Amino acid sequence: MSSEYLMRSLLMLFLALFSANASNWLYLAKLSSVGSISDEETCEKLRGLIQRQVQICKRNVEVMDAVRRGAQLAIDECQFQFRNRRWNCSTLESVPLFGKVVTQGTREAAFVYALSAASVAFAVTRACSSGELDKCGCDRNVHGVSPEGFQWSGCSDNIAYGVAFSQSFVDIRERSKGQSSNRALMNLHNNEAGRKAILNNMRVECKCHGVSGSCEVKTCWKAMPPFRKVGNIIKEKFDGATEVELRKVGTTKVLVPRNSQFKPHTDEDLVYLDPSPDFCEHDPRSPGILGTAGRFCNKTSKAIDGCELMCCGRGFHTEEVEVVDRCSCKFHWCCYVKCKQCRKMVEMHTCR
Repeated sequence: MSSEYLMRSLLMLFLALFSANASNWLYLAKLSSVGSISDEETCEKLRGLIQRQVQICKRNVEVMDAVRRGAQLAIDECQFQFRNRRWNCSTLESVPLFGKVVTQGTREAAFVYALSAASVAFAVTRACSSGELDKCGCDRNVHGVSPEGFQWSGCSDNIAYGVAFSQSFVDIRERSKGQSSNRALMNLHNNEAGRKAILNNMRVECKCHGVSGSCEVKTCWKAMPPFRKVGNIIKEKFDGATEVELRKVGTTKVLVPRNSQFKPHTDEDLVYLDPSPDFCEHDPRSPGILGTAGRFCNKTSKAIDGCELMCCGRGFHTEEVEVVDRCSCKFHWCCYVKCKQCRKMVEMHTCR
C-alpha cells in the first residue's frame, strides 16, 4: 500500500467523520428533563454542539428550547416511521445519538438528516406562531384578500423564519468550512430536502363567520402540515432515495446518480452514497447497530416486518401472552364513556 494511497484514505475518513458528526446537536433531546436553556452560560455546557452552534445559541438563547423540542420531535418521528424495520432508530447515551448509522453515507443517514432539519424548522416556526419568541411572530406578509375572495387573517405560520434558522443552525458545520466533500454535499442536499417537505406542503386553513354558522365572511391563514405528514413524505423519499457519486462539472463539484440510466434527483429527493448494512446482527464495533434478536415480528407478513425478513432467516420464538383491552364501551349521559376490561390470549413472535 503506497503512502499516497494511505494519506488519501485517511483524508477521506477524516472528511467523512467531520461531516457525519453534523447531527451531534440531536443530543439536545437528552436534556428534556433539564430546565429551559435560559442564558448564554448554558450554551457552553450543551453537549453535541460545535463552537459555531454555541455562538448561534448565545445569540438566540430564547430559540434553543424550540430547537431542543425539534430534536426530540425528530427522534420520535424516526422511531415511528422505522418501527417495523430492522434498524428502528434506537438511540444511544452518547454522540452521535444514533451511533455509527449516521456516520456512514447510507440512506438511513439521509433520512435522519432530512428529518432533523425539518424538525428544527417546524419547532421554531411553531414557537413563532405561539408567541413564545420575541424575535418572530406570525407571518405578516400574508394579508389582504386572496384571488379566491377570502380574507387573509389569523396567524399564518412564519415558515420563512423557521427555515432560515434551521439552515443557519443545522447546516453550519458543512458551510463553516466551505466543504465540498461528497458527504458534506449529501448532508446539505438532504437537509434542504427535509425542509422542502414542509415548505411544499403548507396548507390553507379557514374559519367561517356569519349568522347561524353561514360563511358570509371567511378568514384564512397558512399553516404547516402536521409533522406526521412531514415524516410520511420524507419516509417516501427514503424508499425512493437515489444513490449518487461526486463528479466535477467545470469547476463545481456536484452529486449525480451513480447509475447514469436513472433520472437526475430533484431538490425534494433524498440521496445517499453508500449501501446500507443489513442490520441483522449486533455489531459491537458499530454502536447503534443492535441487530434484530428479540425484536417482535409479524408471522403472517411478507414485508420487512414479517418474521422471515425481520429475523434474517434465523427463525423466531412464539409464546402466548395475555393482553388486556378495553371493550364493550358505552356512552353515558352526560358525558363519559365506560368500558369493560377484556382479557384474551394472543401469540407473540420474537426473533431468535
